[in-house]
Amino acid sequence: MDRWDSFSRPPLLVSAAFLALSIGRPSGLEAQGTASQLPDSAIVVEGIVVTGTPVPVSEKTLGNHISIVKGEDLRAQGVTQVVDALRAVSGVTIVQSGSFGAHSSVFLRGGESDYVLVLLDGVPLNQPGGSIDLAGLTTGDIERIEILRGPASGLYGSDAVAGVIQIITRSGDSGLAGSGTLRGGSFGSIDGLLELRGGNDLGSFGASLASYDTDGILDFNNGHRKTVLSGRAELRIDDASTARVTARLLDRVYRFPTDDTGALVDINQSSFSEEATLGIEVGRRLGGSFDLRTLVTLHDVDSGTDDAPDGPDDNVGFYGFQSLDAMRRVTGDLRANWRLSEVTILTTGAELEQQRVRSFSEILSEFGSRTGRSDNSRSNVAGYGHALTSVGRFALNGGVRVEDNQQFGKFVSFQTGSVVTISPDTQIRFAAGRGIKEPTFAETFATGFALGNPDLEPEQSTSWEVGVQQELLDRVRIGATWFNQSFEDLIQFTFSPPKPTDPNYFNVAAANSRGMELELDATLGAAEITVGWTWLDTEVVDSGFDQGPSAMFVQGEPLIRRPRNQATLGTRGVIGGRVRWSADLGWVGKRSDRNFSVFPADRVTMESYILVNLGLDATIFEVGDGGPGMDLLLRGENLGNIQYQEVFGFAAPGRGIYVGGRIRWEDRSKRIRDAH
Repeated sequence: MDRWDSFSRPPLLVSAAFLALSIGRPSGLEAQGTASQLPDSAIVVEGIVVTGTPVPVSEKTLGNHISIVKGEDLRAQGVTQVVDALRAVSGVTIVQSGSFGAHSSVFLRGGESDYVLVLLDGVPLNQPGGSIDLAGLTTGDIERIEILRGPASGLYGSDAVAGVIQIITRSGDSGLAGSGTLRGGSFGSIDGLLELRGGNDLGSFGASLASYDTDGILDFNNGHRKTVLSGRAELRIDDASTARVTARLLDRVYRFPTDDTGALVDINQSSFSEEATLGIEVGRRLGGSFDLRTLVTLHDVDSGTDDAPDGPDDNVGFYGFQSLDAMRRVTGDLRANWRLSEVTILTTGAELEQQRVRSFSEILSEFGSRTGRSDNSRSNVAGYGHALTSVGRFALNGGVRVEDNQQFGKFVSFQTGSVVTISPDTQIRFAAGRGIKEPTFAETFATGFALGNPDLEPEQSTSWEVGVQQELLDRVRIGATWFNQSFEDLIQFTFSPPKPTDPNYFNVAAANSRGMELELDATLGAAEITVGWTWLDTEVVDSGFDQGPSAMFVQGEPLIRRPRNQATLGTRGVIGGRVRWSADLGWVGKRSDRNFSVFPADRVTMESYILVNLGLDATIFEVGDGGPGMDLLLRGENLGNIQYQEVFGFAAPGRGIYVGGRIRWEDRSKRIRDAH
């Protein structure tokens, strides 16, 4: 069974060309531009966030609860995967169905796994309809991750129902610097990272090549391999114009011997994914109070499953399967920002998006082979407006977006937020909004065994939150947020539609989610301590078609795989300016799931568990006249060797120890300039 190779080659070649362009043309947007002069989604300044509003703002003026995970902290801890970076964030639940590389979902504040919009430097990574697998995302090229909670469809449109996760990648600094990292350890794991970064008065660039390989945790056919090539560059065209290019190529294979229940049954089953991501942003300032920005993005994915016959004797029943899906999302966004005063900014914009999904499947059986093909597309046009202002102790923001989708027609979403500064150390926040998630292509266009419904409406949510933040003695920050969400028009599949000719998908279900997020950050001497706790209460208020003891949606019951309680404790510090250390503890409480190894599937309760991780990043030699710098790396995961599952029937990794080293070098002339 050969792959449908023609799916991906043109966009991959285009992205590779742009990656070469980004590496070859450095720029200086971050060094030269400022938020007040030329708003840019790439600006990375302490205390400034770029997610949730059209222009960079102070996180203290945003009504939504937002968290920032710094890339330098992740590298010091030895965290290489985005899924692991998000586990310590309050309100976020990560569910990985087995070993390293298995499908990884994110649940934010109890919302569905396709209710979180994930962006890479402004490029949406979700499949049409919101689903996303985080297993392909790595941390080697990350500057920071911003996690915005609450609906943001008023700015971003579909998928931003429960929140937005934006990954901001690294560029370079003055001079030229590079590094090489190699690490190995448990489960036959070995990973490497090569980086090159630099810049001058005209711009900056960054490029990295990462490779990850592991045998996995199961006895056979559980390997995972991925290679990531990424680059980013900023160019200062003139005093009023800037440009940014982000490009990323991913190639990965995950081998899994398990069926839908977690049983070990197959020696050669695997899934694959080839992804190309491209973002080009250009800005032009016209006068002192007006600027234009345009962002063009491409996300192209070829993915599928391969399950060839296990051998010559594997020819009974259904013994072979292959699926291939080619997805492409292309967007163009044009926005104008007016600075009406020093504290008031008005933004208007328009966006055009084109989505296309092509699918192929083949089933081999003793009754003959069966194939299926589909090729569908849809477009979306949107207009939006957003305003930011500050009046005395009050900061306000709000926006409205109108969608005109080729399938579901017009839809209006909104978001609003406010912050009241009681004192320099005390703030009260409020935010509310309405979010939407468009139907998937299968739900809309499916033919054959199941019939899609072209008349589906988007799934939608209404949400509000209120929070308070208190700082004490410049060393302690305490935050508390209460949130409440309702999810309506959830799409469900039924085997028995009202009429034999009716489709199998309908907007019928509904659920609620509410909870509390508590956070504490403290500095004690040379150590930093972070504490987080999330209490979550979810309830199905309309189960729709999903009835019976094995139903995923049971009226009055909580949503599955969402723990009612989870908490994190982290501490980190520096010893002698040369050794960075970290220790993290994560506790996940009980949650419900389904046991699909029996029929009908039983409702089960997953036990709580505690994971302990340690990290060490020690400088052996500094970069100097005598040669490059050298670091020793050590990472320990699940040190208690706890046996746990995030999906019932699928074992999670046990204890892992990883040891490696890093070699760093930089242009000596840069060091001399910095010293002076």
